Amino acid sequence: MSIAIEKVALSEFEMEYFKFGRGNRTLVILPGLSVQSVMNSARAVADEYAVMKDDFTVWLFDRRKCLPDLYSVHDMAEDTVLAMETLGLKDICLFGASQGGMIALDIAIHHPPLVRKLALGSTTPDAGMTDGETLKKWISLAQSDDSVGLHVEFGRAIYPAEVFDQYRDVLAAAGKSVTQEELARFIRMAGASEGFCVTDRLTDIQCPVLALGSADDKVLGIAPTEAFIEKLGDRPDFSYYIYDGFGHAAYDTAPDYRKRLYDFFVK
Repeated sequence: MSIAIEKVALSEFEMEYFKFGRGNRTLVILPGLSVQSVMNSARAVADEYAVMKDDFTVWLFDRRKCLPDLYSVHDMAEDTVLAMETLGLKDICLFGASQGGMIALDIAIHHPPLVRKLALGSTTPDAGMTDGETLKKWISLAQSDDSVGLHVEFGRAIYPAEVFDQYRDVLAAAGKSVTQEELARFIRMAGASEGFCVTDRLTDIQCPVLALGSADDKVLGIAPTEAFIEKLGDRPDFSYYIYDGFGHAAYDTAPDYRKRLYDFFVK
């Protein structure tokens, strides 16, 4: 069965989303930076998160359509909050992966009554914590209209070597379908992370937090997860887990990832 792509239309912007599941609890997923919209993979996402469907109604939000030239993570967060409020969502369990985790952090800090629990996957409280070379390389490839190279290098960075080697040809083939509009959108979304830093405000988060990091994260490294532990480790409602061998995209590659999220959100 296909998953319907829906749209919330406001005077300021439009934002696509999809939902699945039939549970009484609300889970919101904010995906990371991608070359092409995750809306294209709605059915696959629903299948991956099938463990949630009985206890949760799961909502996954894209970034707004027609991105402004200057657009920050905070702007993304405020747009997402407005979309959720328009749809009547409240008391949410919130999971953000990579750049989606940055957005989730911003939401939890600035809108604490909205978030019941917060899970963070392969993300950072400070974009300046890494040298940013991987992101710069991606942006350079997009600016050069090298969509195949971008897809391949994106996969090389986020997946462990054995997974990348298995899917390299698939990634290259997918790169051929990327449009000029998608490349321009990717550049703006990638640039939104610049200057993001909420490290000093992590203690403002009022809800339970789960941080999931990767020791072999080639995009962010392990330092961001260590920062979460340093700032929140004394709190009884904070927990963390560090994967090894699953890369930055452990949220896709680790077989127990969704169950770990489920156990955190459902208890």
